[in-house]
Amino acid sequence: MTDPFMQAAIAEAKAGRVEGGIPIGAVLVHDNKIIGRGHNQRIQKGSPCLHGEMAALEDAGRLPAAIYRECTMYTTLSPCSMCSGAMLLYEIPRVVVGENKTFMGEEALLKSRGVEVTVVNHPECIELMEDFIRLFPELWNEDIGV
Repeated sequence: MTDPFMQAAIAEAKAGRVEGGIPIGAVLVHDNKIIGRGHNQRIQKGSPCLHGEMAALEDAGRLPAAIYRECTMYTTLSPCSMCSGAMLLYEIPRVVVGENKTFMGEEALLKSRGVEVTVVNHPECIELMEDFIRLFPELWNEDIGV
């Protein structure tokens, strides 16, 4: 059975791709309910910080710290330093990663700080990123700082 929360993150990634952006999506889940969703908008909004996870946090809005400490972040791609830092700042205890084959983020840092990291290597997440990297290497290289 497909995880509905990962499917929601994938839907966000696809929405970002349709907008001409990098196909990375995320959802923040609390008490088995999506409370924030977002996708990478670096290209669409010219933003250096609206990665999928950051957009999901922004969409969730201002919440009490206790809520974040009970959340799970679902993201289609292994989280970068910035997004991992935000998850550590808000003490989000669990992260489900769609894939880490095209990019290995700060999973080791998250784990070292007690975050439960689950990597599912979802074929659709891998395909979205591989296709994007093949078609738009210059945008991908810009995003990862090459």
